[in-house]
Amino acid sequence: MREDGRWTLLVVCLATGVLLLNVSAPSVALPAVGHALHAELGVMQWVVSGYSLALAATLLTAGTLADLVGRRRMFLGGLAGFAAASVLCAVAPSPLVLIAGRAVQGLAGAVLLSSSLALLAQDFTGPARAGALGVWGATVAAAFAVGPLEGGLLTESFGWRAIFALDAAVALACLPVAVRHLRESSDPDAQRVDWRGTVTLSTGLFLGVFALTRGEVLGWGSGVILASMAGAALLLAAFVAVEQRQREPMLDLRLFAIPTFTGASVVVMVLAASTFGPFLYLTLFLLDVAGASPTSVGLQLLPLSAAALVVSVLGGRAAGVLPVRAALPAGQLLCAAGLLAMRGLEASSPWTALLPGLLVLGVGIGLSNPTVTYAALGVVPATRSGMASGVSNTFRQVGIAIGIAALGILLPARVEGDPAAFAQALDQILLVSAGVAAAGAVLAATLVRQRDFVVDPVPVRP
Repeated sequence: MREDGRWTLLVVCLATGVLLLNVSAPSVALPAVGHALHAELGVMQWVVSGYSLALAATLLTAGTLADLVGRRRMFLGGLAGFAAASVLCAVAPSPLVLIAGRAVQGLAGAVLLSSSLALLAQDFTGPARAGALGVWGATVAAAFAVGPLEGGLLTESFGWRAIFALDAAVALACLPVAVRHLRESSDPDAQRVDWRGTVTLSTGLFLGVFALTRGEVLGWGSGVILASMAGAALLLAAFVAVEQRQREPMLDLRLFAIPTFTGASVVVMVLAASTFGPFLYLTLFLLDVAGASPTSVGLQLLPLSAAALVVSVLGGRAAGVLPVRAALPAGQLLCAAGLLAMRGLEASSPWTALLPGLLVLGVGIGLSNPTVTYAALGVVPATRSGMASGVSNTFRQVGIAIGIAALGILLPARVEGDPAAFAQALDQILLVSAGVAAAGAVLAATLVRQRDFVVDPVPVRP
């Protein structure tokens, strides 16, 4: 590990944490935002989905560009862009300006997220890399769990604009540290941008994620959603065809010939779908049915965050020693057990009824996150770490979108105002999610192989 490695870890985790907080934190502030800007809830939902769309659609492109033009350069540009977009959101005078600012936040977030893992991969090797990825994985888990608490506390204490003001402050504080301590590296074999691959992939992912996030609102049979799904399928098929003919593809499809890389990509999508999907509906249950305040909900869900934080750090340190093929299925099975343990909630249930399930789920997430990331980065040459990072994070974001959309089908509109119906629907959501997590354990045990891991020196560009 380099002397500045700890600074790299600090700034990468801070940036990752703040951009992932923005997936969930603004959700609890939507009513306040709508009231202040005189907008309907349907319009305000774009405050959340606009960010997610931009983030998911451009992650892989950003990771490949980081390999080409330099990971440090991309990270610094992402920090500056995220700070500027956050300021725009904080002072937005209208819903349109706020949604535009959120989209730019998502684009900058894609740059940060895709280059962050590559920066860690170049500064840490062996067990030290596993430990760093454990801290990074803890940041990911904690950000999603703490998001509602942060959003609730800031909204109730200072107003919804404080959420975005804090984003800007953290990003600006990270900039001088990043300038001083991050070093530059890139893929020396990369020579040009694969524009055809960039356009087909980004547009295809945008249409696909749009259909998943807006299908429940617009109707799965609506012309807009059907056209979006068809367009996504055609463009993603075109992307595969383009990449097979490219001398310098943005995504080397041969990576998926490595069973462990394919397994890690699929499992990270399963992990996101089976944990973050039900997490949203559990939050809605606590808010709308149990009648808890946003701040109270955040506090009730903190045990998950705490367990994930501790286990991610410990699991990351052990990822380079323990067999990944054993640790990853174990983490997925613990996720399944935690989800099952949370079933049976009623409107009158005390918050302690959630505690066993939240702790077990947190342990499962904490074990799975660093392990699956270690697997994705550990089987590719270090020069392709930006690409591998982009693939992993893209699959994660698509998994979140799929989980929220698919599980939302189990929560029909008629449950509004009917606590018993909502509780029954939540039980089904948790059961299905547990089944998906268990399937992830089987996939991990089948595809992940210890012999696929490589050790590769990192070339550094002066």
